[in-house]
Amino acid sequence: MQTTSHILMIRPVNFNFNAETAVNNAFQVAGNDKDAQEKALQEFDRFVTLLVANGVDVIVINDTPEPYTPDSIFPNNWVSFHQDGKVIFYPMYAENRRLERKQHIIDAVGSTFNIKQQIDLSQYESENIFLEGTGSLVLDRDHKIAYACLSPRTHEKALEDFCIQTGYQAVVFTATDSKGLKIYHTNVMMCVADQYVVICLDSIQDKNERERIESVICETGKIIIDITPGQMNHFAGNMLQVENKTGEKLLVMSSQAFHSLINEQIKTLEQYNKIIHSPLTTIETNGGGSARCMMAEIHLAKIQKSFEL
Repeated sequence: MQTTSHILMIRPVNFNFNAETAVNNAFQVAGNDKDAQEKALQEFDRFVTLLVANGVDVIVINDTPEPYTPDSIFPNNWVSFHQDGKVIFYPMYAENRRLERKQHIIDAVGSTFNIKQQIDLSQYESENIFLEGTGSLVLDRDHKIAYACLSPRTHEKALEDFCIQTGYQAVVFTATDSKGLKIYHTNVMMCVADQYVVICLDSIQDKNERERIESVICETGKIIIDITPGQMNHFAGNMLQVENKTGEKLLVMSSQAFHSLINEQIKTLEQYNKIIHSPLTTIETNGGGSARCMMAEIHLAKIQKSFEL
């Protein structure tokens, strides 16, 4: 299934502007915010409260003070959980982000969900080859398609390995921002839901690539909701469709992303799911990521526990 009601989120303890990631993340802005951790924590807790109030099963795991991991609030970049029981670990560009792969997080997930196999792609870091999870990969889980825009953080060699390990087919393209720089993560310009795809087509400069993307999307039976580069810059591509415990579909985004949408786009999206949003200004500004990046979907099956009488 494309969506799940089980979401992993990491509560930060050292959130801050990360200079190691800022070199190729144009969405990050170095602020003078001495209270970044405190404000990010407030935004995080409000966001979790919103999800839970809407019936989403959120597993919150506290980060640890050591080692220092200022971007731990974005777990989707280093791990993904799949319906066939696979857990995949990814090669990360920034050295301090590699420290986010903490065993207590996997142990906590494994205490509730059935992990059958762990696949570690992080060895590519020694070759300076990176693939940052569902930041680099926007997955159509129903059709086993992995959309990926190439960048310093998304390399074809690691992508090919991912596809071999999972049976996905890669759809590769190049996307750039208004300054002609490669967009660092696919999930800032594209969101795949069960019946639609939100995408900034203007960011794909090559006509043939753009036509191919549109063709592939249409072949899956999904409609295209096109967003502008300006909307993309307000994180309108960084959305995630989830479901709640009763199976109701929800489209989750930041308040900044929501307010960048026009009425026609909102009406179209609401035909397919309810929209929920939360203010994430500190996290978006200092971290360069938004709502989607904060949620790692757990598609694993729950462990069936037996009870003795």
